[in-house]
This record gives sequence, structure tokens and C-alpha cells, in this order.
Amino acid sequence: MRTLANILWHFPFFGFLTAFYTFLIGIFFTITVIGAPIGLGLIQHSKFLLSPFSKKMVSDSGANNEKSFIWKIMEVIAFLLYLPLGILASIITVLQILFLCITVVGIPVAIVLAKSLSTYFNPVGKICVNN
Repeated sequence: MRTLANILWHFPFFGFLTAFYTFLIGIFFTITVIGAPIGLGLIQHSKFLLSPFSKKMVSDSGANNEKSFIWKIMEVIAFLLYLPLGILASIITVLQILFLCITVVGIPVAIVLAKSLSTYFNPVGKICVNN
């Protein structure tokens, strides 16, 4: 069932393009030094978008990753800089979810967007893991 849902996500709704664009935006943020935490989170989100019904996005604080003090400061600064864009992206995603739930065929895509809503709001410190 997960495989069928992943196929439905990719071909009628072009989920692979969404993953590709998210990856490119993540690369752009990673090239800038201060945006690296955002970029790494968006790259993980693009990995999630390749098979959204087989993976999930979680915070990396539960993975017991040791981070340096400088990296933690960069994460806070990056989140504060990304906050207006994150709020806008979350509002747009909620509207997309509402419109997709109108049709039966759009419900799987709405589920994918709902699963990744917190990542759209704050990609800093998120990683993609298998279900």
C-alpha cells in the first residue's frame, strides 16, 4: 500500500519535482554559511518527499547528536532569519491541504503535506527517518 501511495504521489501529482525543487533550495541555503542549518533541513525534507509514505521527518534532538556550541548558535540565528518565510510557507501549505481535501484523489497529497507541515515551518534540526 505504501508503494502504491508513493507512486500516486509521484506521477499524477509530480512529487519528484517538489523533491527536486526542495533539494535545490536546500543546496542554495547550504552554500550560504548562516543558512546551512536551514539548507540541511531542506535537503532532508527533499529526501522525505521522494518516498513520503515510507519515511517521516523528526527532530534530530532525539537522535542524540552532539553539536558544537557554534552550530547551536547558527541554528538559532538561522531559525530567526527563516521565521517569516516559515510562517508564510506554513500558511500556504495549510491552504493547499484544505483545497486538496476537497477531492478524493487529492487526499494522499494532503496527507504528505500535513506530515511535513512542521518542516515547512522550521526545517532547522530535522532529519528524515524510515517509518
